[in-house]
Amino acid sequence: MNIHEYQAKELYRQYGIPTPNGFAAFSVDEAVEAARKLPGPVWVVKAQIHAGGRGKGAFKEKDAGEKGGVRLAKSIDEVKQFAGQMLGKTLVTVQTGPAGRQVNRLYVEDGSAIDRELYLSALVDRASSRVSFIASQAGGMNIEDVAHDTPEKIYTMSIDPATGFQPFHGRKIAFALGLKGDQAKACGKLIENLYRMVVEKDMSLLEINPLVVTKDGKLICLDGKMDFDSNALFRHPEIVALRDLGEEDPAEIEASKHDLAFIKLDGNIGCLVNGAGLAMATMDIIKLFGAEPANFLDVGGGASKEKVQAAFKLILSDPAVEGILVNIFGGIMRCDIIADGVIAAAREMDIKVPLVVRLEGTNVELGKKILRESGLKVVPADDLADAARKITGEVKKAAA
Repeated sequence: MNIHEYQAKELYRQYGIPTPNGFAAFSVDEAVEAARKLPGPVWVVKAQIHAGGRGKGAFKEKDAGEKGGVRLAKSIDEVKQFAGQMLGKTLVTVQTGPAGRQVNRLYVEDGSAIDRELYLSALVDRASSRVSFIASQAGGMNIEDVAHDTPEKIYTMSIDPATGFQPFHGRKIAFALGLKGDQAKACGKLIENLYRMVVEKDMSLLEINPLVVTKDGKLICLDGKMDFDSNALFRHPEIVALRDLGEEDPAEIEASKHDLAFIKLDGNIGCLVNGAGLAMATMDIIKLFGAEPANFLDVGGGASKEKVQAAFKLILSDPAVEGILVNIFGGIMRCDIIADGVIAAAREMDIKVPLVVRLEGTNVELGKKILRESGLKVVPADDLADAARKITGEVKKAAA
């Protein structure tokens, strides 16, 4: 789950992490009021969407001005002008795709006198099963280019969970960022607080770009992108309360209501699978046979008939879906339950696209019998390769 920058900065303040003062605004009047609460004489007006690259982004609407989603205002009038140009408009960045995201809220922040821009992030590194910090002296909007063109400028450090943060961790990051003296000490405290926040709040990603050194020598987190582990949200109702459903895919919101692991993709073959690993393998083999998966969908090990029906509705809500592949290995999940769900969904929704079903495991023969006797046009498959071959073939046949 992601949150907005202004929400991330409230979290910074709770952990004693230095960040500029600012206020969220949902209207032009609120933006002006926010600016008047800050000393000025420079304010930063930031579009709040769940995507990076806002500063280099562009609005679709002609009346939104030529600047991106992060603008420097030198008067209250300019704050009012920028807020009016951005609110309700669609901002397109490298991370939103061509459709862009509508800006429904802003963050008005105190301006900072920047001397240097640095990059700092923390993430759960699956390779080491530890929290890793990534740092670079080449911070700013083009960090992706730095990582691609000059990876030697990127420094990575993992923290052993058995020991937790130690002072030498802070010194290593400070050295990598070229910080000395009081700035190095401040960096050590910053890393300690960030690590504590990441662990206590079950974050999967934290990115600060840029982390700045101001002209008076202070370290300030000028940005904040946070992603929280959805599997741990039951421990954090205060984080769940920050969720902005307007920034999420409607299909993924619907999936969360039924406890389905669902991610929308750009392909044409809908996938209904039980088990994350099997779902990944199913998507891979669909690509191997020349098609593209339309989604990742894991119904889980103990799905009910109703849950399977909900999964089918999600898949069919995507107009790009030209065929559906059901791939079930019945361990905890019984194949007859899946078969009942498939039939109920097919009858309720009048499925027009080709449907290939591969069942294996508990009650597999009963599941196959239920499908055979349903009277529905279901193409059975013997194994995963057979299933992928048949669904891609059926889709091509239907399109011919």
